Amino acid sequence: MLAVGFRVMKLVEENGLSISENHTRVKTYNRTKLTVSLLGTALSFLLTFVVVVTGFSQTVASFAVSFSGNEYLAFLAFAVIFGILEILFSFPLKFYSSYHLEHSYSLSNQSFVRWLWEQMKALLVGVPLAIPLLLIFFYCLESFGDAWWMPLGVVMFFFTTILARLAPKLLFPLFYEFTPLDRTELKERISRLCAEAGFHVDGVFSFNMSKNTKKANAGFTGIGKTKRVIIGDTLLEKFSEDEIEAVLAHELGHYRHGHIWKGILLGTVTTFLGLFITSRLYAASLPVFGFERIDELAALPLLGLWLGLFGLAISPILNLVSRRHEYEADRYAVKQSENPSAFVGALNKLAEMNLADTAPNRVVEFLFYSHPSIEKRIRSAERV
Repeated sequence: MLAVGFRVMKLVEENGLSISENHTRVKTYNRTKLTVSLLGTALSFLLTFVVVVTGFSQTVASFAVSFSGNEYLAFLAFAVIFGILEILFSFPLKFYSSYHLEHSYSLSNQSFVRWLWEQMKALLVGVPLAIPLLLIFFYCLESFGDAWWMPLGVVMFFFTTILARLAPKLLFPLFYEFTPLDRTELKERISRLCAEAGFHVDGVFSFNMSKNTKKANAGFTGIGKTKRVIIGDTLLEKFSEDEIEAVLAHELGHYRHGHIWKGILLGTVTTFLGLFITSRLYAASLPVFGFERIDELAALPLLGLWLGLFGLAISPILNLVSRRHEYEADRYAVKQSENPSAFVGALNKLAEMNLADTAPNRVVEFLFYSHPSIEKRIRSAERV
């Protein structure tokens, strides 16, 4: 730990900051990101509640029905209108959080035009994927009555599974350029690490993460035969091969401990449970707001509100499970690489490059962090 401390001090001095100034800078960045995120969530809930209570959703529903006599086209028109309103409403906070704030802390490499194009590209990719799901959702509402949640849950399970399998080859290349890793020795080390874990991969790739950010990351994507190792060019540039191996050994730890399939199982259970609970809350709340049927267009924002509240309520439990998985993967990485100093060094570099808060408030960590704090992970790694 003493060596790590000296390293942090050196990096802070190189950037012209005192340790206290850097500490304040990191804390402010993370606090601001969290505040903006919570504000966005709260305003989204408030907007949904207001459009239902004021009757605005009824006005939009009437317009959608007049736009088309076909109930499915009317539903799509209704969804498009509210989708546009949501985009416009959330744009200022999204711009502040993902563009202005990132530039303020010298983390972004994007021009405004590139940032805007990346947002547009995500929308262009997301809409064609969302439309079939929306139509299936509305079909389930109309055809299965109060049991609509069950067939929808089945569809969502298969949809997410197929998407996870296809995304590495079909979707991710739309946002980043993936090239086979050209560092022979590192590639051999990674391949050997995967082989020892019994983890078959489709290939080892680097991607141009630096086109958007100065942050670093690496990991595994895909399931089944599309599993592949991906390493950001920022990580390849700043990390030693021992540190990169330690980072990927952590990811392999998730595989060895069955976290991938445990995560899929937990996600499936959570999806079905969430749809079931929200279906009951939705049906019970309809009369309160003057609605009669679960498939009334004007009532659908109310269902979105209940789904959002369930997601917010369940997230601390999911984060708790995730943090336990991270500790297990950390221990595997340290044992497998037999180089705890490289693993600790990688954690500190990631924290430095990503401006991560190494010791967040305990309540904040419990509620919002899917990973343990860097400080806790280092202490845990040193005990292995």
